[in-house]
Amino acid sequence: MPNMKTVGNLALAGFSDIFGTSDVGADGERVAEIALAELFPPDFHPFQVNDDDAMERLVRSVAQYGVREPGLARPRDGGGYELLCGNRRRRACELAGIAAMPVIVRDMDDDTAAIAMVDSNLEQREKLLFSERAWAYRVKMEALNHSGVRAEMNSVEVLVAQTGESKTQIFRLIRLTELVPALLDLADAKKFAFNPAVELSYLTRTEQTSVAEYMAQQDMRPSLSQAQQLKKASQDGVFTRHKLESVMTKPPTRTDIDRIDPARFKRYFPDNYTPRQMESVIERLLREWQAAQEE
Repeated sequence: MPNMKTVGNLALAGFSDIFGTSDVGADGERVAEIALAELFPPDFHPFQVNDDDAMERLVRSVAQYGVREPGLARPRDGGGYELLCGNRRRRACELAGIAAMPVIVRDMDDDTAAIAMVDSNLEQREKLLFSERAWAYRVKMEALNHSGVRAEMNSVEVLVAQTGESKTQIFRLIRLTELVPALLDLADAKKFAFNPAVELSYLTRTEQTSVAEYMAQQDMRPSLSQAQQLKKASQDGVFTRHKLESVMTKPPTRTDIDRIDPARFKRYFPDNYTPRQMESVIERLLREWQAAQEE
């Protein structure tokens, strides 16, 4: 990695200028430049690394200034290091032709590593897909439950305190991890509303696959009431291809007609907004607009 000179500005300093040596601390933690070839992603990593516009900007930044914030890794049984946080920075270095990056190396057991991976990525990434948040919450909850959390706060309360999301929303997000990839990809692309996606997560994977195939063939997306009908059919053991077609081709209910479709407006709101919150904002803005027209 290029060694940028400080010139009185730490924002433009290289890693070695800021951190100096890679001495091992009392707890075994150290900070060092690690070759990219020795850094491996975790066996399961819920956070995507895409060669998109954001990556292009990161590559330009890394090429100009270097990696200014170390990744987080732990020694790997098979040699090298498991990179828990910093996989986007690693990819940016690779694309920029940089052979190594700064990494905090820390000895951690599996549960501690899973929690550190989730926490670090939640702090570093401003925007997350539904799938990334869903799997991050599930991984952390499972790690907390396995390792044991302090008595006064259970695992979901830890996530509530960390994210500001309600217990209900956290559990609904985690339900998305039960979706087959084809449906989860549609939810991530915001081509499939959040609430229907949650309802379809209760179908068996075979039933979900049938729904995904039908949606692709007919270019249709189930409404909330249709998804609830399919969920009930699954729970009652009467889900069939005929039942799927019957539900999807049924004229929309009055509720579906009156309800604002959240998928149409989702891009204007934070990812954690519920359909009810979106409707409330839209209704308020419409009232303000109507009042302005009457002045």
